[in-house]
Order: sequence, then C-alpha cells, then structure tokens
Amino acid sequence: MHSLRGFLYGVLLLLLCVCALGADAKEQAPLKSKYNTASRNVAIIGAGSAGASTAYYLRKFAELSGVPPNITVFERETYIGGRSTTVDVFDNPSYPVELGASIFVSINHNLMDAAKELGLKISSAGGDRPKDSDKMLGIWDGDSFVYTQGHSLSWWEMAKLLWRYGLAPIRIQSLMKNTVNKFLEMYKPPYFPFSSLSSAVQALDLLQATAVTGAQFLETNGISKSFSNEIIQSSTRVNYGQNLGLIHGLETMVCMATDGAVAIEDGNWRIFSGMLDSSRADIRLNSTVTAIEVNSDETLTLSYSINGSSISSSTFDDIVIAAPFQYSNIELSPSLESIPDKVPYVKLYVTLFASPHRISPQYFNLSKQKDVPDMILTTLPKGLDLGSREDGVGPTSFWSISLLRIVEAPAEGPHQQHYVYKVFSPERPTAGFLASVLGVEIPEANQNGTIGDISRKDVSWVHEKTWHPYPYEYPRVTFEKIRLASNIWYTGGIESFISTMETSSLMGMNVAGLMTNEWQDKLQLGKPVNWSGWAGQRNREL
Repeated sequence: MHSLRGFLYGVLLLLLCVCALGADAKEQAPLKSKYNTASRNVAIIGAGSAGASTAYYLRKFAELSGVPPNITVFERETYIGGRSTTVDVFDNPSYPVELGASIFVSINHNLMDAAKELGLKISSAGGDRPKDSDKMLGIWDGDSFVYTQGHSLSWWEMAKLLWRYGLAPIRIQSLMKNTVNKFLEMYKPPYFPFSSLSSAVQALDLLQATAVTGAQFLETNGISKSFSNEIIQSSTRVNYGQNLGLIHGLETMVCMATDGAVAIEDGNWRIFSGMLDSSRADIRLNSTVTAIEVNSDETLTLSYSINGSSISSSTFDDIVIAAPFQYSNIELSPSLESIPDKVPYVKLYVTLFASPHRISPQYFNLSKQKDVPDMILTTLPKGLDLGSREDGVGPTSFWSISLLRIVEAPAEGPHQQHYVYKVFSPERPTAGFLASVLGVEIPEANQNGTIGDISRKDVSWVHEKTWHPYPYEYPRVTFEKIRLASNIWYTGGIESFISTMETSSLMGMNVAGLMTNEWQDKLQLGKPVNWSGWAGQRNREL
C-alpha cells in the first residue's frame, strides 16, 4: 500500500513537461594517444537530446571499439538543448524557469546517469514550487473541478480516491510497470543496439500498446472509464496535448510513469551541454545544414550556412540527422529511396507571465482564493468524446495553468510580490481569457487581443513561445528507419513511438552503438563489441 501511495502521489503531481541557454562553441580536444585505428569523421545535425547523446555515447563507445571519432555538431539555433530551454523572469538569472521539457524521472537511465556523471545538481521536481493554495492539484472540465488534491496524498485522500475509482488506481500501477519494464529491455542486449525500431517493438511485445488508442488500451486492461477520463486523460493532455481517443496506449503509460520526478538546477539543458562538452565535439551554433551529397567513395559532403550567410561545406564519413527530418529542409543527392513520413506535430503555445494577482476563484466557480489549485490540469466533461480529433481541447480552451514560483518584481510600487504562471494551450491565449483568469478588467476593444494588451500593472512580465514539441501519437505498428542511406543515420523515428528527452537520448545512444558495430566490421578490427559486458558494467554503476 505504501508503494501505491507513492505512485499515486507521483501520478497526481503530473509536473508539466514539454518541449537551453546558449553555450559557446568549443575547440575540439586532441584525440587520446591510445587510439591507433583510423578515425571516423562524424557530423551530427542537431544539439538537442538525440544529437548530444549521439556524440556523448560515440565518445564512450570509442573506448570499447578503439575507433576514435572526430565529431562536429551543427545546430541552427543559438543554444544547446533543443526543446529543453529556460528563460529568466524579469531577465533576472536568479529566476530561471523551464520553457520546454521540465522533468525527467527515475527510470530515465540515460539522463539520470549522465547528470550524475557530469556532476549536475539534481533536485526533486516541484520541490521549490510555492504552496499558495490549500490545493496542489485540480482537474478542471470547463465547468467544475472533477478532482482536487492537497499538497500531500493523505491516507484519507487515498481512501476517497479508491472509493471514487475502485481498483483502477491499483490496476494502472501494475499495467504501467509491466509495460514500461518491456520498454526498458531496449537498453541492453540482445535488443541493444537495435537496427530496426519496428522489429524491436514487435520483439518486445509492445505492439499491443502502440497499435491501439489509450482509451482502447485502458479499457482492454480493465481500467474504468471514469478514472481514465478524469485522471489519466488530464496527464496525456498536459504532457502531449492529446486525448485518450487519439494518443496510443504506450505513450499513455509513459504519462503515468512519474515516480521519482526530478529536474536539473538552473535547467535540464545542462545535461545536453555537458554531454557535448564530454564528447569533445566541435560545436557549431547558428549553423544550418542545407544539403548532403553522397560521394563515389561513400564519404558525404555536408553543406551549411552560418548566420544565414554564404554556404560552406565539409566532408564526413558518417552523418546523423538528429532532428525531425520534415523540418530540416535538407536537400539530399541522390535523393533517398525511402524518405521518412511527414508526421503531424502538435502546435503548442506556451505563455509565461508574472502578475501581482492570483488566479481568480470566480473564473473557476469557486468562492475562496485558497480553493484555487496551484496547478490546474484539464479534461473533457463527462459525456463529451472528441475521439481522435486533433483539435480536442474542448470547452476548457487550455491544457494547463500552473503557478511556478513567487518572485520580487524589480519595479517600485505597491505590489512587490509577483506570481509567475505557465499556460499551455492549443491556441494563443487572448487578452480577454487571461484577464478573466486573473480577475482584472480590460477594455472591450482589447478582449480579442494578446496578453500584451493587458496593462503592465496587471501583467508585469511576459514570454511567449510556439513549439512543435511532439507528434500526434496516433496508433501505429511500424516506425521510421534508423539508417536512411549508407552512412546516413536518423534518430527522429522514435518520436512516434515515445516522445521524451529520455527516448531521444536512447535513440542517440542506439545510433552510436550501430555506428560502432559498423566501424568494427568495415575496418576489420576483429571481435565485435561486447555489448553484454558494457551493459553489465553500466548496470553496476547505476
């Protein structure tokens, strides 16, 4: 019962996660003298989780294979981290908040392992969040809160949860663990490194979870509709902007694996920056790859522009595309026989703002300020099923509103203490909506405007961002190829399987493993890499 209590608390916390601050490019460090084998020149396109992890594990695996990689990372943005990035409230570095991917959990072996190895400070996610309300969490259906919870899941609250939902909380814990344990086999032989994601998913008996919607998967496994629609669906909405009638069963289970949620102090992007430092890669920010040409000797010529200026080119032995192919705009010559599918991605609006006002209880049909939860997630009202519609937000019009922290405003005035909020929504919030949520008046002419049309005395700081952070996780039984052509590798296929920082890191590690195997074969270095020995050593370290 104790483990159930901890599990439920983790599930109901449901810390927001989605989709880095800049780092100066560093000179590539000299190769270690112990390597006598011809080196391989590798280009990695993208400095997010997948790209940084590919570089990090290529350097690690060089110790197993004896093949030293010369790694160059091209990133078109000005920062490292991809969808993991922070911004500073009031431009004050003392107040960083996550704009993208906010948390990872204890079973995220790559992120946890790297964070510890890199000496980063890991803290409990949400531990520093203010407790401004009697309620930590509320799930809103557009009319009323169908569930609320205090800042700790007391035995009394747990008893009420079981009374309301029967055995569903117990069954979901068992189902989640069974499903996630199958996935974790992908980190070790005989599955790792896997040359085909589709084959690995089939071999691990995960197709039963990816081939159906979350609603179907939960119903088949005896999870009640009330618990699914009220509790689990609020998690799939905040994490992926998708209802249970759209998202597949495996990603639904990932949303429930919240045990041991943590974050890196000052930003999760520090993991990926540290990985790239450790890899000794030549990091080229503001560099957009425009074309890849396959040469007659199987080398690859990569063309790129810096700050949108003239095109330069370099030659590599291997290239890893560590970003969604459909957004890369890379011209390949000759063209690929099999181009990755164009997958629809969620459009997510993130609105961060500071205000001297607390969330209005009247907006949520409440009478007291203390009844407004610090974190508000949403679901669909009972009887409304939007099926697999991508525009599935329903009458709430937003995915979540969360109080992140309380800060001191820099300007002199009567309100020095300001509340910092984060809003996830499928559309840009209107000034009228946000003013109503804060309980402030604005002119009628500004109702359909933006948050910038609200007075600075009511909204003192704003940062808005539009992401395409993850695909619509429609049920599927096949996934994109990992090798797009000879010596051209792709990490993005895992996004439609599971889209998290950790799984992108797993695919980066997997591509590094496949490349290591191939180098062993091409360079005729003798016995293959002992992956079982590596996995055993890693498990002992973990």
